Amino acid sequence: MLTPTLIAVIGPVEPALFTTWIGHYRRLGVERFLLAFHFPEHVPNVLRNELQAVSRQAGITPSGTSGGPWHEHTNTRIRDSLRRQAGQGWHLFADADEFQQYPAPLRDVVAQAERTRRAVVGGLLLDRVAANDHLTAFGQDTGLDLDTTYPLGGHLTHRLLHGDPRKIVLARADIPLDSGSHRAPGHQPDPDRLCAVHHFKWRAGVLDDLRRRVHHLSTGLWREQSPAVREEAGRFLAHAERYQGRVNVSDPRLAFRRVSLERMPHSWPAEARTVHTTWQPPAPSSGRPGGGQ
Repeated sequence: MLTPTLIAVIGPVEPALFTTWIGHYRRLGVERFLLAFHFPEHVPNVLRNELQAVSRQAGITPSGTSGGPWHEHTNTRIRDSLRRQAGQGWHLFADADEFQQYPAPLRDVVAQAERTRRAVVGGLLLDRVAANDHLTAFGQDTGLDLDTTYPLGGHLTHRLLHGDPRKIVLARADIPLDSGSHRAPGHQPDPDRLCAVHHFKWRAGVLDDLRRRVHHLSTGLWREQSPAVREEAGRFLAHAERYQGRVNVSDPRLAFRRVSLERMPHSWPAEARTVHTTWQPPAPSSGRPGGGQ
C-alpha cells in the first residue's frame, strides 16, 4: 500500500518552518508531495525565492506558483486542483503550520480506515505556543526545534476564537472537502482515532497577518464566504491587545500544558473525542469585525 499523497498550499511562512515541515512529513512516511505556492501582494520577492529554493533542495517540484489576493476560496480552489493532479488513492492535507501526529504509523492508519470502511480520517487542532507566552519567532539561527521553542499545547482555536478545531487529515481521492478541510460532507471520521494536529500558527508576525486579514476582508480586497474567519482573527487581536501582545497561557479554559511531537498526550483520545463530538459553531453575530472575546 502506498502512503498518501500530501496536498498543501504554501503561503509566506519562514523558510526554517517550511524545511522542518517537509522533514516531519517525510519521517511520517510521506513519499509524494503535491505543493503549490500562493503569495499575496505584500510578500517580498526574497521570501518567495527562499521558499521555492527550500522546495527544490528537498527534491520537490511545486505544481505551481500564484500571487494576488488570498480570497477565502483561494486555498480551496488550489487544493482541489492539486487533488485532481494527485489522482486515486488517499490524500493527506496539512497547512504549512500544521504538524500531524498519529497514534500509529501512517500506513496502518490508512489500512485501519479501509478495514472499517471509513473514507476519511479526522484530527483536532492542538495549538502550540511559547512557554513565556510571547509570540516567538522560529528560525534555524536559534538552534532550537519546534518542541523547545513552543513547548505548550492547548485549545486556543475553539475555546478563545470559537473556530472549528476539527480537521479532515486524510481522505480518499473521491471524497470532497469543505473550505479549510474541516469537514467532508456525508462522511464522519472515527472519533476514537483522531490525530493531533499540532498548530504552530502563534508565532512572531501573526498579529500583522491577522490585522491585514481583518482589513482586507472587511474592505472587500479579499473576498470572504462568511464573516467567521474575520471574526476569529478579531478575537485573537483583542486577546493579544488585552495581554500586551501575548497569549494568556495561564487561562485554565485553554488547557495549556507541555506536549511534544515525539509522543501524543496520554489523555489525547478521550480529550479529542470530547471536543470533536461536542463542538458547535458560535451563534451568528452582527458581522462586526473583532466581536467576541
